[in-house]
Amino acid sequence: MEVIRLRFPFNNAINEYPPLSMALGYFDGVHRGHQQVILEAKKQAKEKGICSAVMTFDPHPSVVLGKTDNQIKSISPLTEKIKIIEELGIDYLFIIHFSVEFANLLPQEFIDQCVISLNVRHVVAGFDFTYGRMGKGTMETLPFHSRDKFSFSVVPKFTQGDEKVSSTRIRKLLKEGRTNELYSLLGRYYTTSGIVIHGDKRGRTIGFPTANVYLNDDYIMPPVGVYAVRMKVHSKWYAGVCNIGYKPTFNKDALLPSVEVHLFDFNENIYGEEVIIEWHLHLRNEQKFSGIQELVAQIERDKQNSLNYFNK
Repeated sequence: MEVIRLRFPFNNAINEYPPLSMALGYFDGVHRGHQQVILEAKKQAKEKGICSAVMTFDPHPSVVLGKTDNQIKSISPLTEKIKIIEELGIDYLFIIHFSVEFANLLPQEFIDQCVISLNVRHVVAGFDFTYGRMGKGTMETLPFHSRDKFSFSVVPKFTQGDEKVSSTRIRKLLKEGRTNELYSLLGRYYTTSGIVIHGDKRGRTIGFPTANVYLNDDYIMPPVGVYAVRMKVHSKWYAGVCNIGYKPTFNKDALLPSVEVHLFDFNENIYGEEVIIEWHLHLRNEQKFSGIQELVAQIERDKQNSLNYFNK
């Protein structure tokens, strides 16, 4: 897959790219609803004998437009989004730098510069996709703005359990710790990647060595607590338990939560290694214990509960 990054104002010649069937959207999470849009673009490309493409935007429009003061945390940060879209078998990924100037493009200007000038012959988007200043362009106005230069497909609402599959729904489940419900919406388990860093190494002194993982992107994290997880190390998956929290039994003044994973049947030095955590099931909330023995007994129960989950 060829990744092309564009900044406004664009300087595209229409013959710079091959004829394209392009899916349009922000695609945070690249969930099953998004996959319907992207795979329809791929299907149309095959039928028309042209290349498949996806257009997405970075950073999040809400940040640029001042709708939030903070950096938006993502279900799938850009680096992960690229990997997922590539795995779907797309030929080209266009990443548009979202700026105030870009946001102020009129709907016709957006279509002229971001679609027609990129040699797009077919557009695919969800029924609720909007474009141009203040989202004035919709799938109903698209035929007018197309100037008869391309055809288009509108992908209807995709539901799961009588409710639309959306990034908003996934964010809500994540923030509530309901990680076991995400597979049916994402089409995969929720994952976060990071680097194993040195911690206080207290886990090994009580028989439960942990990998302290520093997340390398702005992921939405489940709430503080203990989870059944798998972790990918050196291309191999291992089952384990993960504690997100402040370790109140030992740390009274911790300001930021740590992410620590204890893997079963694993004994390697992996400091500095990049790993992927796959989030499965929330086991319990974080709690403070009266002493080491009580903590060790609870970790043993956590381990057994996680093993029981994975054995099912």
